[in-house]
Amino acid sequence: YGEPMSPAVLQHHAVGVTWHETDVMARAAHAIRAGQDTWLIDPFDDPAALTAVSELGRPAGVIQLLDRHNRDCAEIAARLGVPHHKLPRTLPSESGLRPISVVSRPWWKEVALWWPDEQTLIVAEAIGTGPLFALGRPVGVHPMLRLVPPRSALGDLAPARILAGHGPALESGATEALNTALSAARTDIPKLILKLPSALRGG
Repeated sequence: YGEPMSPAVLQHHAVGVTWHETDVMARAAHAIRAGQDTWLIDPFDDPAALTAVSELGRPAGVIQLLDRHNRDCAEIAARLGVPHHKLPRTLPSESGLRPISVVSRPWWKEVALWWPDEQTLIVAEAIGTGPLFALGRPVGVHPMLRLVPPRSALGDLAPARILAGHGPALESGATEALNTALSAARTDIPKLILKLPSALRGG
Protein backbone atom coordinates (compact mmCIF):
# COMPACT_ATOMS: atom_id res chain seq x y z
CA TYR A 1 0.00 0.00 0.00
CA GLY A 2 1.36 3.38 -0.95
CA GLU A 3 -0.03 6.47 -2.53
CA PRO A 4 -3.55 5.98 -3.93
CA MET A 5 -3.78 5.72 -7.73
CA SER A 6 -6.20 8.66 -7.81
CA PRO A 7 -7.67 11.03 -5.22
CA ALA A 8 -10.04 9.23 -2.89
CA VAL A 9 -13.72 10.10 -2.58
CA LEU A 10 -14.26 12.09 0.60
CA GLN A 11 -17.40 11.37 2.61
CA HIS A 12 -18.37 13.50 5.63
CA HIS A 13 -20.77 11.93 8.13
CA ALA A 14 -22.06 12.45 11.67
CA VAL A 15 -19.02 10.91 13.40
CA GLY A 16 -16.22 12.13 11.15
CA VAL A 17 -14.79 11.49 7.69
CA THR A 18 -14.39 8.46 5.43
CA TRP A 19 -12.23 8.41 2.32
CA HIS A 20 -12.35 5.58 -0.19
CA GLU A 21 -11.05 4.66 -3.61
CA THR A 22 -13.35 3.85 -6.52
CA ASP A 23 -11.94 0.59 -7.93
CA VAL A 24 -13.55 -2.80 -7.26
CA MET A 25 -11.76 -3.20 -3.90
CA ALA A 26 -12.72 0.36 -2.82
CA ARG A 27 -10.05 0.67 -0.14
CA ALA A 28 -11.38 2.93 2.64
CA ALA A 29 -10.13 4.66 5.77
CA HIS A 30 -11.79 6.70 8.48
CA ALA A 31 -11.29 9.44 11.03
CA ILE A 32 -13.80 9.75 13.83
CA ARG A 33 -14.33 12.49 16.39
CA ALA A 34 -14.81 11.18 19.94
CA GLY A 35 -15.16 14.06 22.38
CA GLN A 36 -12.24 16.39 21.72
CA ASP A 37 -10.13 13.68 20.10
CA THR A 38 -9.80 12.39 16.56
CA TRP A 39 -8.93 8.75 15.89
CA LEU A 40 -7.66 7.64 12.49
CA ILE A 41 -8.53 4.07 11.51
CA ASP A 42 -6.56 2.08 8.90
CA PRO A 43 -5.53 5.29 7.13
CA PHE A 44 -3.79 5.58 3.79
CA ASP A 45 -2.19 8.81 2.66
CA ASP A 46 -4.44 11.11 0.65
CA PRO A 47 -3.72 14.85 0.92
CA ALA A 48 -7.32 16.11 0.68
CA ALA A 49 -8.55 13.50 3.14
CA LEU A 50 -5.86 14.23 5.69
CA THR A 51 -6.57 17.95 5.42
CA ALA A 52 -10.22 17.21 6.24
CA VAL A 53 -9.10 15.02 9.13
CA SER A 54 -6.99 17.86 10.55
CA GLU A 55 -10.13 19.98 10.76
CA LEU A 56 -11.92 17.48 13.02
CA GLY A 57 -9.80 18.17 16.09
CA ARG A 58 -6.63 17.06 17.81
CA PRO A 59 -5.38 13.60 16.79
CA ALA A 60 -5.29 11.03 19.59
CA GLY A 61 -4.03 7.95 17.78
CA VAL A 62 -3.95 5.74 14.70
CA ILE A 63 -5.72 2.40 14.98
CA GLN A 64 -4.82 -0.56 12.76
CA LEU A 65 -7.57 -3.18 12.79
CA LEU A 66 -6.02 -5.84 10.53
CA ASP A 67 -2.57 -7.37 10.79
CA ARG A 68 -1.85 -6.94 7.07
CA HIS A 69 -3.46 -3.48 6.78
CA ASN A 70 -0.17 -1.69 7.37
CA ARG A 71 -1.14 0.88 4.75
CA ASP A 72 0.35 4.18 5.96
CA CYS A 73 -0.64 3.69 9.60
CA ALA A 74 2.83 3.87 11.17
CA GLU A 75 3.98 6.72 8.94
CA ILE A 76 0.89 8.84 9.62
CA ALA A 77 1.08 8.15 13.37
CA ALA A 78 4.72 9.26 13.40
CA ARG A 79 3.88 12.36 11.36
CA LEU A 80 1.12 13.33 13.79
CA GLY A 81 3.12 12.39 16.88
CA VAL A 82 0.46 9.99 18.19
CA PRO A 83 0.45 6.30 19.17
CA HIS A 84 -0.01 3.57 16.58
CA HIS A 85 -2.43 1.02 18.08
CA LYS A 86 -2.04 -2.21 16.09
CA LEU A 87 -4.75 -4.82 16.76
CA PRO A 88 -5.63 -3.21 20.08
CA ARG A 89 -7.21 -5.27 22.85
CA THR A 90 -8.19 -2.11 24.70
CA LEU A 91 -8.26 1.61 23.97
CA PRO A 92 -8.43 4.62 26.31
CA SER A 93 -11.81 4.67 28.03
CA GLU A 94 -12.46 8.26 26.98
CA SER A 95 -12.52 7.13 23.35
CA GLY A 96 -15.68 5.10 23.94
CA LEU A 97 -14.37 2.52 21.46
CA ARG A 98 -14.56 -1.19 22.30
CA PRO A 99 -12.30 -3.56 20.34
CA ILE A 100 -13.87 -6.89 19.34
CA SER A 101 -11.89 -9.87 18.07
CA VAL A 102 -13.33 -10.86 14.67
CA VAL A 103 -10.76 -13.23 13.16
CA SER A 104 -7.85 -14.89 14.94
CA ARG A 105 -5.94 -17.22 12.65
CA PRO A 106 -2.21 -17.53 11.97
CA TRP A 107 -2.68 -15.87 8.58
CA TRP A 108 -5.45 -13.40 9.50
CA LYS A 109 -5.85 -11.42 12.70
CA GLU A 110 -8.52 -8.75 12.82
CA VAL A 111 -10.34 -6.70 15.41
CA ALA A 112 -13.37 -4.48 14.88
CA LEU A 113 -14.45 -1.44 16.88
CA TRP A 114 -17.87 -1.07 18.45
CA TRP A 115 -18.79 2.47 19.53
CA PRO A 116 -21.94 2.09 21.63
CA ASP A 117 -22.51 5.82 22.18
CA GLU A 118 -22.78 6.38 18.42
CA GLN A 119 -24.05 2.90 17.50
CA THR A 120 -21.17 2.72 15.04
CA LEU A 121 -19.43 -0.47 13.91
CA ILE A 122 -16.00 -0.16 12.30
CA VAL A 123 -14.69 -3.24 10.48
CA ALA A 124 -11.50 -3.52 8.46
CA GLU A 125 -11.96 -6.58 6.27
CA ALA A 126 -14.46 -9.19 7.53
CA ILE A 127 -17.32 -7.23 6.01
CA GLY A 128 -17.34 -4.40 3.50
CA THR A 129 -19.51 -2.13 1.40
CA GLY A 130 -17.26 -2.22 -1.68
CA PRO A 131 -18.51 -4.00 -4.83
CA LEU A 132 -16.62 -7.27 -4.36
CA PHE A 133 -17.91 -7.55 -0.79
CA ALA A 134 -21.47 -6.29 -1.14
CA LEU A 135 -22.42 -8.05 -4.42
CA GLY A 136 -25.36 -5.72 -4.91
CA ARG A 137 -26.32 -5.53 -1.24
CA PRO A 138 -25.51 -2.61 1.07
CA VAL A 139 -22.83 -4.69 2.82
CA GLY A 140 -21.36 -8.15 2.44
CA VAL A 141 -18.90 -10.62 3.92
CA HIS A 142 -15.30 -10.90 2.69
CA PRO A 143 -15.04 -13.53 -0.08
CA MET A 144 -12.70 -15.72 1.99
CA LEU A 145 -15.01 -15.71 5.02
CA ARG A 146 -18.27 -16.56 3.29
CA LEU A 147 -18.24 -20.22 4.33
CA VAL A 148 -17.71 -19.24 7.98
CA PRO A 149 -19.05 -15.67 8.38
CA PRO A 150 -18.26 -13.78 11.62
CA ARG A 151 -21.69 -14.23 13.21
CA SER A 152 -20.42 -14.80 16.75
CA ALA A 153 -18.37 -11.59 16.72
CA LEU A 154 -20.79 -9.25 14.93
CA GLY A 155 -24.21 -10.86 14.89
CA ASP A 156 -25.44 -9.46 18.22
CA LEU A 157 -24.66 -5.84 17.37
CA ALA A 158 -27.27 -3.34 16.21
CA PRO A 159 -25.35 -0.58 14.44
CA ALA A 160 -26.90 2.55 13.04
CA ARG A 161 -23.77 3.08 10.96
CA ILE A 162 -21.05 0.83 9.48
CA LEU A 163 -17.60 2.08 8.54
CA ALA A 164 -15.75 -0.57 6.56
CA GLY A 165 -12.19 -0.89 5.33
CA HIS A 166 -13.48 -1.34 1.79
CA GLY A 167 -16.27 0.88 0.51
CA PRO A 168 -18.20 3.98 1.56
CA ALA A 169 -19.75 4.48 4.98
CA LEU A 170 -23.20 2.95 5.38
CA GLU A 171 -25.42 5.38 7.28
CA SER A 172 -28.91 3.94 7.03
CA GLY A 173 -30.41 0.49 7.52
CA ALA A 174 -27.11 -0.76 8.91
CA THR A 175 -28.46 -3.35 11.36
CA GLU A 176 -30.72 -4.98 8.79
CA ALA A 177 -27.93 -4.87 6.20
CA LEU A 178 -25.48 -6.51 8.60
CA ASN A 179 -27.90 -9.27 9.54
CA THR A 180 -28.67 -9.93 5.87
CA ALA A 181 -24.98 -10.00 4.97
CA LEU A 182 -24.23 -12.57 7.66
CA SER A 183 -27.23 -14.77 6.86
CA ALA A 184 -26.67 -14.61 3.08
CA ALA A 185 -22.90 -15.10 3.16
CA ARG A 186 -23.07 -18.64 1.80
CA THR A 187 -26.08 -18.29 -0.49
CA ASP A 188 -24.44 -15.32 -2.23
CA ILE A 189 -21.35 -17.36 -3.20
CA PRO A 190 -22.68 -17.95 -6.77
CA LYS A 191 -22.91 -14.15 -7.19
CA LEU A 192 -19.29 -13.90 -6.06
CA ILE A 193 -18.18 -16.52 -8.58
CA LEU A 194 -19.85 -14.53 -11.35
CA LYS A 195 -18.31 -11.27 -10.13
CA LEU A 196 -14.71 -12.49 -9.76
CA PRO A 197 -13.70 -12.61 -13.45
CA SER A 198 -14.58 -8.96 -14.04
CA ALA A 199 -13.01 -8.00 -10.69
CA LEU A 200 -9.75 -9.69 -11.64
CA ARG A 201 -9.79 -7.79 -14.93
CA GLY A 202 -10.29 -4.56 -12.99
CA GLY A 203 -13.84 -4.10 -14.25
